Amino acid sequence: MPYLAVANSPEMGLLIAMRFLEWVGENPEGIISLPTGKSSAAFITWVKRILEEWDTPEGKAFRERHGLLLTRKPVLSGLRFVQMEEFYPISPAQHNSSYNYVQKFFVEGFGLDAAKGLFINCDEIPLVDGRHFTDVFPDHKVDLSLRFREDRSRAELDQQRSIFLIDDWCSAYEQKIRDLGGIGFFLSGIGPDGHIALNVRGSDFNSTTRLTATNFETAADTASDLGGIEVSRFRPVITIGLQTITYNPDAVAIIYAAGEAKAEVVKLALEENPSNLYPASALTNLPNARFYLTTGAASKLKDSVYQYYTNDGWSQEKTDRAIVDLCKNIDKFSDKLTLEDLQNDTFCAMIPDLGMDSVKQSIDSITAKIERGMAPVRNKVIYNTAPHHDDILLGMLPYLNHIASDPSNELHFSIMTSGFNAVTNRFLIKHLENTLKLLRDDQIQMVNYDNFFTEGYKFKREKDVYHSLIKIASQQRPEFLRGFAHRLVRDIVEIWQVDSVQALYNRIVKIIEFTKGCYDGQKMPADIQKLKGMIREFEEELVWGHFGLMEDRVHHLRLGFYKGDLFTENPDRNRDVMPILEELRTTNPDIITLAFDPEGSGPDTHYKVLQAIADAVRLWRDEHDTSNLKIWGYRNVWYKYHPSEVSHIVPVSLNDINAFNEAFSNCYLSQVDASFPSYKLDGKFSTLAQSIWVEQLKTVQLLLGKPFFFQNPSPVLRATHGLVFLKEMTADEFLAHASALEKSVIG
Repeated sequence: MPYLAVANSPEMGLLIAMRFLEWVGENPEGIISLPTGKSSAAFITWVKRILEEWDTPEGKAFRERHGLLLTRKPVLSGLRFVQMEEFYPISPAQHNSSYNYVQKFFVEGFGLDAAKGLFINCDEIPLVDGRHFTDVFPDHKVDLSLRFREDRSRAELDQQRSIFLIDDWCSAYEQKIRDLGGIGFFLSGIGPDGHIALNVRGSDFNSTTRLTATNFETAADTASDLGGIEVSRFRPVITIGLQTITYNPDAVAIIYAAGEAKAEVVKLALEENPSNLYPASALTNLPNARFYLTTGAASKLKDSVYQYYTNDGWSQEKTDRAIVDLCKNIDKFSDKLTLEDLQNDTFCAMIPDLGMDSVKQSIDSITAKIERGMAPVRNKVIYNTAPHHDDILLGMLPYLNHIASDPSNELHFSIMTSGFNAVTNRFLIKHLENTLKLLRDDQIQMVNYDNFFTEGYKFKREKDVYHSLIKIASQQRPEFLRGFAHRLVRDIVEIWQVDSVQALYNRIVKIIEFTKGCYDGQKMPADIQKLKGMIREFEEELVWGHFGLMEDRVHHLRLGFYKGDLFTENPDRNRDVMPILEELRTTNPDIITLAFDPEGSGPDTHYKVLQAIADAVRLWRDEHDTSNLKIWGYRNVWYKYHPSEVSHIVPVSLNDINAFNEAFSNCYLSQVDASFPSYKLDGKFSTLAQSIWVEQLKTVQLLLGKPFFFQNPSPVLRATHGLVFLKEMTADEFLAHASALEKSVIG
């Protein structure tokens, strides 16, 4: 299948929107199937913007500039919509149901005619005796094994009969799609396992609309939509099949992907032989199928790799990448490579003056990066930033562990969002109930002080951190949780301005009762969002309290674009950029660290925070000499560096790993059970980060050899069991990498 690659997600969204409107102009009554979820935000926004500005001079100039040369404004009301997927069961009234999304953003947002659409409304799918799914499946779990085994109870019999009725409904839905002639315009992202719609890895190319289970990768990928892996892991889906998508041979089918994290599944779908292992490869025989990608998502495709090596001259980075990749591809240590190995490799053969000295040059290059990662950092002000509360720890804690131990360095930690989405309702209820018990038992004695509810609650917040950490050291778990409850009490008094012990008690009861009445993934009121965010903020203070850093070194910016909406807003300069600029002015850092994700490989928040920081640095450069400013870009569990593209390779010892795991497990209480895990590991983020560091060591060992480490004169290198990668940039280099905020903001 052909593919198109652009610089970033907003540009990709524009490209898709123009192709969609072009198709609608030719097929005003066509059959469309469009995706739900955050990844389609740019596409939706561009479609609406182009249509709204159609008759303006600016709109006409915009269309001409981008090649959308329709003679008439497309009218979307004649289109027939086909909903491609839905979790089952889920109430269509829930904001996180696909049905609700489709009605809000496509039927209402695009002005479609609902009477012409086919929708998956769980309330309307018939079950046994006309009952509702809340009665037949009271725990919202559907045991699909009942298709193949005997029931063990009357409840299971009813569930079995209902599953067969759902199967009949799916067959009828499939037939309705075919009666329309099949889907004419299909748009979908590609999942971490390669799924399109919700046809997960292993789906048959002849599959049709069906009720089916998913896999862990898909459950993890959708956990944030459904309120946690605890929900998505056990929720089957109704999805159109791969044959449904390809039934119309003239269909325009577009698969889109952004960021390097999707590069591998894109490569498999486009360059391997069509297989059930790569669901998107089912589209191979559609002449109008295309992949729309960012350059990162396309980075592992053969011609993209070829362009990397053949464009813009040769560099040491290209030599390093070619030789490291050769070692991995043929599974050889560099000291076993032969000149013939180098000459037979497409990209090593491009190295100027190729010879065995080329290998030595790469060894020297990577060794220099390790030496840079071991070099002491002194007398520096380091402004560490993160989109979410555990990003810095997951990205570079072993390095900061050593830097923070030098008292000549001044470290600041600025978390850009409140992160309330990461705190589940279950977690909140559990700890509020513990707080109630402690209040009843008079174990939170600070509430008895005369001035506590007027001003006392504001003081001694650092004592909550110290109390909690000392209880970790003394292995007194209940006392640690009491310290956690102390902070919860202070936060509740601050948010709701309660004025007595009884009012505090009543407020906690109300929060618990309200939260228990909410469905998983429901958007919570602003005050409860704030409470959840303050829980995450306390967790962050606990982490850096390990290093004796006081509360005034941990900054909670709570940037306003982060609101818990399905589509997060774009950064606004006054609201989101100026607070960062003020901190740059106040701290005057020598080094800024950040999650370097210029294409949005990880969560959407990562990309938007990067743009806000880039704009703040741009403004600071206009008023301050940034010629000596260094930017350290780290990466964590969502995406990784290649050793050729980094500047610092930091050795990680078992002691570092133990300190890292202890800090994560003891401090990030809301994340230990991984309600929103990475699709790469069914476990804690800290476990995944550790495995990445070990994998990065193995990659470098192929070039340097294992004896370089375990026989090295340096005890630091002899103790190395993992590696952390960092990319150092000047301010100008960083701004060149990050797309300009003004160009990427839509609206």
